[in-house]
Amino acid sequence: ILFRAHQNCNEVTNGAMQGSRLYGSLPRKWPIPGVKHIILIASGKGGVGKSTTAVNLAVGLTRLEQHLSVGLLDADVYGPSIPKMMNLSHRPELTKQNKMIPLVNYGIKCMSMGFLVEESSAMVWRGLMVMSAIQKLLRQVDWGVLDVLVVDMPPGTGDTQLTISQQIPVSGAVLVTTPQDIALLDARRGAEMFKNVNIPVLGIIQNMSVFVCPNCGHSHSIFGSDGARRLSLELGTDLLGDVPLDVRIRESCDLGSPMALSAPDNMIARTYMEIGKCILRKIWEKET
Repeated sequence: ILFRAHQNCNEVTNGAMQGSRLYGSLPRKWPIPGVKHIILIASGKGGVGKSTTAVNLAVGLTRLEQHLSVGLLDADVYGPSIPKMMNLSHRPELTKQNKMIPLVNYGIKCMSMGFLVEESSAMVWRGLMVMSAIQKLLRQVDWGVLDVLVVDMPPGTGDTQLTISQQIPVSGAVLVTTPQDIALLDARRGAEMFKNVNIPVLGIIQNMSVFVCPNCGHSHSIFGSDGARRLSLELGTDLLGDVPLDVRIRESCDLGSPMALSAPDNMIARTYMEIGKCILRKIWEKET
């Protein structure tokens, strides 16, 4: 019975997707006022370093272009990470129009469900409550004027991902994965979802690509090697960069001082900035 229900559900979902592509019936996308470009940082699987990547990319973008106005939206309702990584904790104030004012640190405007609940609170919510929270984050935040809004997506390809992808105009998505085969399987599913909702995949970031022993200097490919490179070739998209497995990345995020900011001359920080440069070039090319 469960198998038959799952099969029927898949048939309905696939039929809806195909119908949308054939007849142009995808929901109309409403822009977020004041926001020029929206970039989704996504992964099919949790634990691949997506939020860490989103934070460091947002910081790196501000360092690349001093005049660039950048926002960071934490769309992971169940496991918000941005408050900790950006060293922000208090509740947002409201405008006269009852919209939330983003919290700001390091020159980046931030919004997260983590600002609205206690840090230790478990988000034991059903789907409708999650969708309501996502709508609040999308439509009830006063971002002001932003050149780029970086969205830290929740892992997977479920309701939340589809809601965000179908309701706002997105300039492109960036997939984060490790070289491990299991992670690559889910990254491929993520790419397929974005294809179904007509969002271009700007490229893939291979996170935790290699571990360099601090004692002997030997490189260890703990999660395999070049998996994301092979996937990028398969999908016809770019490998935006390789980020190593390095304890300093974890330490800096735990301290609320992302590596792209706290150690800007480090090779890893420069990697994030190079990735950011590639992303900006791709979205600006679409404008011309």
